[in-house]
Amino acid sequence: MSDFALCIGIDYSGAQTPTARLKNLQVYAAQSGGMPQKRVSPARSNNGQPCNWTRAEIAHLLLEQSRQGVRFLAGIDHGFSFPLAYFRRYGLASWPEFLADFVRHWPTDGDHVYVDFVRDGVLHERGGPAPGLRVGEASELRLCERWTSSAKSVFHFDVQGSVAKSTHAGIPWLKRLRDEAGERIHFWPFDGWVPAPGKSVVAEVYPSIFRNRYAKEDRTADEQDAYAAARWLADMDARGALAGYFAPPLTDLERATGEREGWILGVM
Repeated sequence: MSDFALCIGIDYSGAQTPTARLKNLQVYAAQSGGMPQKRVSPARSNNGQPCNWTRAEIAHLLLEQSRQGVRFLAGIDHGFSFPLAYFRRYGLASWPEFLADFVRHWPTDGDHVYVDFVRDGVLHERGGPAPGLRVGEASELRLCERWTSSAKSVFHFDVQGSVAKSTHAGIPWLKRLRDEAGERIHFWPFDGWVPAPGKSVVAEVYPSIFRNRYAKEDRTADEQDAYAAARWLADMDARGALAGYFAPPLTDLERATGEREGWILGVM
């Protein structure tokens, strides 16, 4: 029996600003027992055609689902946290503390803020935070990234397949969701490895793990990643297999690391 009414796959992008409409932002969702369908932005162009999503709209979509009492499982394609070395470097003890500290130095949920505005000091010139105060090295990997064959560091900018920009753009929206949804959403694994009964779940996914399981058909690469994420989540839910993926075989020390660094759902 399915645990979730809706499984949502989100292919993310850190380009431009949170209110920019980006073709790389894609959302697919599967109802219990169904196949993923493309979800389009509620906004419409002047001629009535659907618009591309914005990062702000995607956060609002998840928030509204939680407010309406829909129990969903959403997989988002960006890092939710940083390596343990970053926590030690800046004296951060927990993920909530990391979130609060991060948004002070990377306010990338601001309407007109590019990730590169923070990186290049443009935001500092406008009275914002100075660059370089919260950074990492491209060689620094989280434990879950070391457990995969191809995941890149959340600090590895400006290379093919990089998730650094989307991660730095997306983390402030996780904090907003957490602040506004309250107890309705379980952020895995930070709120516990076993999701609380009845709660929606938001988790990090890495579509490269399972994108080739499903025929691409006429979808773009970004659509396929969102589709594959939603399809895999729905498939595992229908099989009753999610409990196993929510409990990867970690030692106590590895589990404690994952509670701060986060984990990629599907990595075992």
